[in-house]
Amino acid sequence: DDVRQNLELMEAVFQKAGLQVYSALGADAALALYTENRIDIALLDVMMPEYDGFYGLANIKQINPNAKVIMVTADLTSDTEKKLKSLNASAVIYKPYEIDSVIDTINNVYKQAVTVTQ
Repeated sequence: DDVRQNLELMEAVFQKAGLQVYSALGADAALALYTENRIDIALLDVMMPEYDGFYGLANIKQINPNAKVIMVTADLTSDTEKKLKSLNASAVIYKPYEIDSVIDTINNVYKQAVTVTQ
């Protein structure tokens, strides 16, 4: 996200839910965090100044085509939806959202990432 208050709120909620959290202001900082840490799932805001969520998503997918990236947006246009699909976003959360639905989405995406071998 590009708003510190949003990051702090989400960080507190996710930590309370038992998740380990890394947060970054902007897509370029998020990309740096992704490359430096083992991150299971990234959440990126679509609309940000300078480097937007599309930039972050595309670059994370270049590093790891199987990366799990959930995009967050208030943009309901079909162009944004098509672009997120073409960049292979794992899920999209539309603003305004209920925090429980965000946590459910994270859990669902995480379950999809886990594969069981016998």
